[in-house]
Amino acid sequence: MNPQILLCSDLDRALLPDGAQPESPLARPILRSIASHPQLQLVYVSGRNEQFLRQNIRDYELPQPRYAIANAGTTIYRIEDNQWSAWPEYTALIAADWNGARHRDLYAMFADLDVLRLQEAEKQNRFKLSYYTPAPFDKDVVLTEMQQRLERQHIEADLNWRVDEETGVGLLDVLPASATKLHAVEFLMEHLQFNAANTVFAGGSGNDLPVLTSGRLQAVLIRNAHPDVVTDAKTELERKQASARLYAAQGGFLGMNGNYSAGVLEGLAHFNPFTVDWMK
Repeated sequence: MNPQILLCSDLDRALLPDGAQPESPLARPILRSIASHPQLQLVYVSGRNEQFLRQNIRDYELPQPRYAIANAGTTIYRIEDNQWSAWPEYTALIAADWNGARHRDLYAMFADLDVLRLQEAEKQNRFKLSYYTPAPFDKDVVLTEMQQRLERQHIEADLNWRVDEETGVGLLDVLPASATKLHAVEFLMEHLQFNAANTVFAGGSGNDLPVLTSGRLQAVLIRNAHPDVVTDAKTELERKQASARLYAAQGGFLGMNGNYSAGVLEGLAHFNPFTVDWMK
């Protein structure tokens, strides 16, 4: 009998066809058809909040996932009968990193750093402090200063900086050290009893790189992934001698172009060929 599969995918410019590249018309219908397969558990992984996820699931007619990782890995939702319930054990786990501090405490800690501009309210939560920055800017100096302030307060945090590929603006998330997308996926793997051989993650943005390059699961680069992300992912996994854990969608699978959902499906089939039968 074929194994259960945990399929995790980013949303923005991954399952959501909201980039410049064209979408294959068959891709989302096929995704919807396999999402209900009893051997598949579907997980959406996003930097966005619950409201954004729900709205885009409706707008783009995406299948309802079993689980959703939201707010850049700071929240995991269990979803049943359209009811979204935050996973309390995960929240307790990441809360320990911040040593009792919350969003407002960290905001006050960095209030004098003029180079940081707070993002909109809907992009913040209890364990996610998000800023805009210039791109480029003196990143190493600023992040080092921030890390030193955090350490003096015994706060374990991850400073995730990248450049938005569409706008060219710098984005900085301050997160609990154990609350990245990668940690959230690994939490699900552990609690749902999935291993690296039956877990697939698909994405193509800069904030997907920690998952794509972990070498601890099967990773898929969708064809419309940013070229810098493709280069960085391949280079890092070559360094780790784990290139076999990464697949870059090429297009042509089932007559589709490899962009967005088509790339996710192509990668799923690459690592788990028996799933092709689900798609036909």
